[in-house]
Amino acid sequence: MLQKRFWFVVWLMMGLTLWLFPTACTTGPAQEEIKLPTFLSDEYNEIPTEGRTLCSRGGKYAFFVRKGTVNKVVIDFEGGGACWNAFTCSIKDAIFKDNIDNVRKLLKDGYDKGIYNTKDERNPFKDWYHVFIPYCTGDLHWGDNDVEYTPESGEKFTMHHRGAVNARAALDWVFNNFSKPETIFITGCSAGSYGSIGWSAHIAENYKNSKLYQVGDCGAGIVTRSFMKESFPSWKAEKVIPSWVPGLAPNEFDITEQDLGVLYVNVAKHYSNHIFGQYNTAFDENQLFYFNAMGGGNEEEWNKQMLAMINKIKEGAPNFRSFIAKGKKHCVVPYDEFYTYEVNGTKFHQWVGDLVNGKDVSNMACEGDACKP
Repeated sequence: MLQKRFWFVVWLMMGLTLWLFPTACTTGPAQEEIKLPTFLSDEYNEIPTEGRTLCSRGGKYAFFVRKGTVNKVVIDFEGGGACWNAFTCSIKDAIFKDNIDNVRKLLKDGYDKGIYNTKDERNPFKDWYHVFIPYCTGDLHWGDNDVEYTPESGEKFTMHHRGAVNARAALDWVFNNFSKPETIFITGCSAGSYGSIGWSAHIAENYKNSKLYQVGDCGAGIVTRSFMKESFPSWKAEKVIPSWVPGLAPNEFDITEQDLGVLYVNVAKHYSNHIFGQYNTAFDENQLFYFNAMGGGNEEEWNKQMLAMINKIKEGAPNFRSFIAKGKKHCVVPYDEFYTYEVNGTKFHQWVGDLVNGKDVSNMACEGDACKP
């Protein structure tokens, strides 16, 4: 009888424990809490920065974040040209952006083109958090150098090539406010395309358990050798190069002697569980403009080198995907053409949507006369 009473008391105490403390008897590790920036408003929130962040002519820097409803994040590097010597950096607002005033107005006014249109059901990112990293330093989001330029005519002036400093501030905020995103889409138009591949390894290193997709928008990296040797060093972009990636350590990689394809291949090979990619048009007028400004050739030469670069990356990195549309329009992600441009019946927004949903998309490219504007 005493034995039965003993086991009855034990059973009763266990039942009370489960009722009062339902998690006390569970097994296995505790579920990791997912941290999200729930304090954001529904519109783009301006996040001011501190420290060494600065626009090229001394203006203050900030970035913008739109709240999402799912644990997925777009990290979007803005485009806006580049400058690399006394002449190109002295032409105010002509070939590069030097402040964030216009993007602040666009976002505050409710810009709704391309992936920014959250009301379009075709938009694969309409429910995602969106981190927009403005560009105002003329250095592809890669620079960390203050340079005093002396034009042939006119006064000396100082350019703050601090794109890397600004991008790092924005990414540090992301790292502190998103603990474990399910999926991250890294992109950027034009100069932002270079920002997207340059910083992709840093993002991948911080989020080892997230799935990353990087797709640069119209940044094929077709530049002249003289530019890489004589002008590129002005930015001091070395800190952006992920030195921990095999093949990219300082003693084995000198970007002034290499090209963008080497960066893509080595980063993609090292992070083989992620997907990397590019979108370009066959005769991109803006990329051709900068190619000419650096002493390059005509559109046929640019097209030839662009295709060779894409093929080089595809051969070196099986997890690289490419989409080459017809024509010469520069960039697609921030515009309505995101929903209309297609190759062989596959629209770009569908291709990207399939990509970020884990489907194995094919490399798409126009051919021959179908590539002409």
